[in-house]
Amino acid sequence: MDANGYSDPFVKICLKPDMGKKAKNKTQIKKKTLNPEFNEEFSYEIKHAELAKKTLDISVWDYDIGKCNDYIGGCQLGITAKGERLKHWYECLKNKDKKIERWHTLLNENHISSD
Repeated sequence: MDANGYSDPFVKICLKPDMGKKAKNKTQIKKKTLNPEFNEEFSYEIKHAELAKKTLDISVWDYDIGKCNDYIGGCQLGITAKGERLKHWYECLKNKDKKIERWHTLLNENHISSD
């Protein structure tokens, strides 16, 4: 949270290994909130067989004007994930063209960049 007691969060998603700009997406910034809800959808044009080799990196950031954005937390869905995140990934692969929604706890591991 910032000095004003709030945060200006946004979410970044990236399909890795990186496919260039078309693999990256960002949500809108939710101003002055500690409990944001993001109801945005993103899609990727990728062959189903290729998707199994990818990892979806989801990270939440606090937008700061004139400074580096602060990393809040994130999680990854993919073949290297564990527990519920891995189950979610397998369920998505199994149910092609079907929306599979789950809640995941953000991990606060150090992240490199907010670009």
